[in-house]
Amino acid sequence: MSAQPTSLDAVRPWRTITRRPCRKIKVGAVEVGGDAPIAVQSMTNTLTHDVDATVGQIRRLEEVGADIVRVSVPDKESSAALRAIVDQVKVPLVADIHFHYKRGLEAADNGAACLRINPGNIGGQDRVREVVAAARANGCSIRIGVNGGSLERDLLEKYGEPCPDAMVESALMHARMLDEEGFHDYKISVKASDIFLTVAAYHQLAEATDAPLHLGITEAGGQRIGTVKSSIGMGNLLWAGIGDTIRVSLSDEPEEEIRVGFDMLKSLGLRTRGVNIISCPSCARQGFDVIKTVRELEDRLSHIHEPISLSIIGCVVNGPGEAMFTDIGFTGGSAGYGMMYHAGKKSGKTDNDDMIAEIVEAVEARAEVLRAERDGAMAAE
Repeated sequence: MSAQPTSLDAVRPWRTITRRPCRKIKVGAVEVGGDAPIAVQSMTNTLTHDVDATVGQIRRLEEVGADIVRVSVPDKESSAALRAIVDQVKVPLVADIHFHYKRGLEAADNGAACLRINPGNIGGQDRVREVVAAARANGCSIRIGVNGGSLERDLLEKYGEPCPDAMVESALMHARMLDEEGFHDYKISVKASDIFLTVAAYHQLAEATDAPLHLGITEAGGQRIGTVKSSIGMGNLLWAGIGDTIRVSLSDEPEEEIRVGFDMLKSLGLRTRGVNIISCPSCARQGFDVIKTVRELEDRLSHIHEPISLSIIGCVVNGPGEAMFTDIGFTGGSAGYGMMYHAGKKSGKTDNDDMIAEIVEAVEARAEVLRAERDGAMAAE
């Protein structure tokens, strides 16, 4: 179940992240837990019963790489709309159910791949049994979602405030309700807006169960602060090998959550989708406008899905060294020229006016090679 060391891990063992062993479940066709890649998910913010709007947003999430998408199912109109939505998208959908167990039954029947519930909120073991029966009949998994802002009253009275012990006790209580029905295809989350509380709760939960864990810092904030808080909290956990799916909760467009999620995983070497740009903050030594260049390259290379490393460094102090370890590199020089690198080796000078076009061309060519290699390997299987 542990991550297999890459060649780079073998050379530099201090880079190795050993995934926490856990059982594997499926959310639709997506494997979660065990040795499966860490899945990146987001959630729609459209009215679910507005099928066209919801499908449009899910397709945009698919384009940026979402593995799983969650949709709210607050009413019967929304659960009925699921069938039409599921038929028009590729990613598996998680139906977010609160309180009314019948929405869970309907969502399972209408094509949801997973139900997000708190078993204790839907009316006791008899109703849990009905939801489990619907999930089992339709091949659904379940996510137990514990939130620091909505803990059970008895736990708040027992502990005095939301704390790791309270959150984990809530999660394990809900898990037992599913276990009693012989249902084990579930993952668990224990989210809070407080980083310290969240991280402590996940560490404690990771020791108490072999269920896959879904990570998140809930209500993290807008794009900037939410990215920072999520990176600190989830980065801490992922570095420790904890986490099987992630959601970066931002007050922003859902697509941005996916981009940040993949960037987080790329930074830790846990996923490699898309171009990883290594760039300097720029200074008076820069031979070109680094900030403007990187912004344009991020936009023009957003369509690339293949794992490619690209270094964009303003001067020769660090540029050649960074280029040694990237697929493609550009280092600023003087007199309006810079040096291009391919596979760590100099490939010739390039005029600053032409560098963006040449870098894009080089990245796209590299992506084409990687696609051909991948297709060849699949054809040989």
